Amino acid sequence: MTNRIITDISNYIFVTDTPAKSDAIFLPGGSHPAQPEYAAELYKKGLAKWIIPSGGVSVKRDSWPGVREKADIYTGNYKSDCEFFTDVLQKNGVPASAIIGEDRSGHTRDNAFMSRTAVDKSGIKIRTAMIVCKAFHARRCLMLWQMAFPDVRFIVCPVHCFNITKENWFTTEQGIDRVLGELSRCGNQFVAEIKEYML
Repeated sequence: MTNRIITDISNYIFVTDTPAKSDAIFLPGGSHPAQPEYAAELYKKGLAKWIIPSGGVSVKRDSWPGVREKADIYTGNYKSDCEFFTDVLQKNGVPASAIIGEDRSGHTRDNAFMSRTAVDKSGIKIRTAMIVCKAFHARRCLMLWQMAFPDVRFIVCPVHCFNITKENWFTTEQGIDRVLGELSRCGNQFVAEIKEYML
């Protein structure tokens, strides 16, 4: 690959905004504590009133995979991404009253649309929101949450997991697989919506 190709892919996939006052924080599913830890930090700074963690068990697995980092701190017998994230949030000072969980989704698209269902059922109004996601997952999360919440202004606040960053993804096989997989999914998962919008 040439530097221009790497730069273009990096700029597209690794969306990063500055955290700002919002109505809510969305957490796409996962098993790294970095996402809910950062969300808790933003919450305690007064940047959001609500946190919406999402995720059941991935459609690629039969059961929840276990805590990826800090298993000595987060020791629960978690059954879902949402249950794990909720425990991390509470252990980091977020009250249960501020958490609206969604624990049935098995992939990112469902994370977004089932979070919409949970928000609608709760009766809260969201006009602005942050998405705290893995850095290499940022573009697809933004696209999906924007589809699920077309009237919400989103701010993407990524965290680094698997040691994959904008600066180094192209230097390891794991980084290349993750980022180019995201690039592919950002096209093939949105074909119907793009055609509907454009044609």
